[in-house]
Amino acid sequence: MESRLLEILVCPLCKGRLRYDRERQELLCSADRLAFPVRDGIPVMLENEARDLNDAENQAEAQ
Repeated sequence: MESRLLEILVCPLCKGRLRYDRERQELLCSADRLAFPVRDGIPVMLENEARDLNDAENQAEAQ
């Protein structure tokens, strides 16, 4: 994922900053505890496509 794209993308719910998980191909929102998938290099920024982050993932992502 291009860093320029990551700089302008925000969470569609809270408008907060997202972090990119390269291994899982997801954009993570700490505030809403959601992971948005990146499919074929395209972020899918739909709430119904996002998965909930469990507590362990959320804490690891915050570090």
